[in-house]
Amino acid sequence: MPKLYAASGQPRFFRRWLFLLTIPLLLVSLPGHAMNGALDLTETRVGMLAIAVFVLAYMLVIAEEKLHMRKSKPVLVAAGIIWALIGWVYVNNGMSAASEQAFRTTLLEFTELMLFLLVAMTYINAMEERRVFDKLRSWMLLKGFSYRSLFWLTGGLAFVLSPVADNLTTALLMCAVITKVAEGDKRFINLACINVVVAANAGGAFSPFGDITTLMVWQAGIVEFHTFFALFFPALANFLIPAIIMSLFIKSDKPSSIQEDVWLKRGARRIVLLFLLTIATAVTCHMLLGLPPVLGMMTGLGYLQFFGYFLRQSLPRSLERKRERYSRRGDQKKLAQLGSVVPFDIFSRVARSEWDTLLFFYGVVMCVGGLGFMGYLSLLSEALYGGWDATSANVTLGALSALVDNIPVMFAVLTMEPDMSQGHWLLITLTAGVGGSLLSIGSAAGVAVMGQARGAYTFMGHLRWMPAIFLGYVVSILLHLWINAGSFAG
Repeated sequence: MPKLYAASGQPRFFRRWLFLLTIPLLLVSLPGHAMNGALDLTETRVGMLAIAVFVLAYMLVIAEEKLHMRKSKPVLVAAGIIWALIGWVYVNNGMSAASEQAFRTTLLEFTELMLFLLVAMTYINAMEERRVFDKLRSWMLLKGFSYRSLFWLTGGLAFVLSPVADNLTTALLMCAVITKVAEGDKRFINLACINVVVAANAGGAFSPFGDITTLMVWQAGIVEFHTFFALFFPALANFLIPAIIMSLFIKSDKPSSIQEDVWLKRGARRIVLLFLLTIATAVTCHMLLGLPPVLGMMTGLGYLQFFGYFLRQSLPRSLERKRERYSRRGDQKKLAQLGSVVPFDIFSRVARSEWDTLLFFYGVVMCVGGLGFMGYLSLLSEALYGGWDATSANVTLGALSALVDNIPVMFAVLTMEPDMSQGHWLLITLTAGVGGSLLSIGSAAGVAVMGQARGAYTFMGHLRWMPAIFLGYVVSILLHLWINAGSFAG
């Protein structure tokens, strides 16, 4: 059976690959040489077809706003095609066990991310159902905050909270507040969501558990816990510079929402406390027990389930007590509100999670994992660190994380184990963490917020402000090279 090396000087291949008639020929062809127990497919037509499928899928994701097609659809199909190509090649080489193991490993990486995100979404949906964000919106309106004040308030909170609550959870929480406070004002929601995504990614870059990439570097034992805080000022600059520029384009008006007397549903405050307890449990699981944070998040979902059971079982008695109390007071308004009380159902909150976002994550992780298994990520890392200096390579990889998820980028760097100083490891941690802010699809926070603020915060809306975000990216790098210059020695 002939090899399918991609010989140079064959432009006709690139014109033909889209035609379905070429697919059977590609599928039955074998790759080149084996490398580290895996087949190197980077110089084969099968590998090139996988790259083309991935690029086409991402083009459809980018065009979501124009096509009105959910972003999960193309990447799900692309993931299936890429791994089908891998599976067929490995079967023909008698190595099906290797491809199966690689798929399961990649799937495990997605599962941890998905379960973490699912719990965060469930809590946010529960707080929304209990009217926590309606109450917060009402409080902000009563305080008379302007759009500009809301912009800085939500962005500042995102930067402060993300080192503790992680950038993904923080971005989802702040996005929920923004969409409630400025409901219907798409222009402000877009700007505020961009600010929150940038702030959350920047805040997560200087904390070991603020982002998955920092967590990976910490778990690998390359950078100690306290050393990450050397990135605080570079991360702060990364947030402030684009925020200052964007704030100049925000009107000083106040949200034109109707003033209303919002009452919290029963158990709302306790659900907020349970959410904080869940975050603390996740952090504790990793810091004290050395276990993945997702264990703490899933345990926190159990907290919410038990509390939901308590709310359902105690609802009749609670309603009776309140009905007697309000009747004695003659409070007809409160009595009317009791008629709208419904039992808390946690599974309805799980069902309301943004499944398009979760499926998009699956598609992206599996696509990139498949391309990495083919050898493309290692090839890229070798080309960068072998041909360039570490600073240029780390800055380039950070910018690349805006297109390719920063998790596989960081995983590829850790796998390569380039000989770098502490300052350069901090640099790749910074650039991989904040580089994803350049595009809305470049970070978990951006993708999640795109799903939550659908129609208001979009890929193109974020892209318009990329020059300002890129300026913050450049300044943060220069600031790190200056402030932490001593860590680059050796």
